[in-house]
Amino acid sequence: MLNYILIGLGGAAGSITRFWASGLIANRFGKTFPWGTLFVNVTGSFIISAFATLTAPHGLWLVGVYGRNLFMTGFCGGYTTVSSFSLQTLNLAQDEEWLYAFNNAVFNLLLCLAAAWAGHSLVLKSSSVAAKGH
Repeated sequence: MLNYILIGLGGAAGSITRFWASGLIANRFGKTFPWGTLFVNVTGSFIISAFATLTAPHGLWLVGVYGRNLFMTGFCGGYTTVSSFSLQTLNLAQDEEWLYAFNNAVFNLLLCLAAAWAGHSLVLKSSSVAAKGH
């Protein structure tokens, strides 16, 4: 139960940080291109990878499973899920699983874009049908 509480607290902190950082960057550099989201995704990828390396079994910091879950699953997961994707792809590449690393990158990009398009299209279609019925 403690794990869930810590992950939830970390996730809340990560989500708040994402909202703040993304808004700050968007307000500073403009909202035409999603600079805020790009900033969050890039910094989240850096942060989770650096923390994973620092807290690895032979890393510089001794952090238990609760601390890793609080920060990596909770905070980084709330801050950006692309951080998990980036770390997993990096781990595959470091293990010289090149095909898996490549496929993970391509499948995540293509399937997530396709899913976003499908969700968008489904809602538009449903809205259109519902509007015609009224």
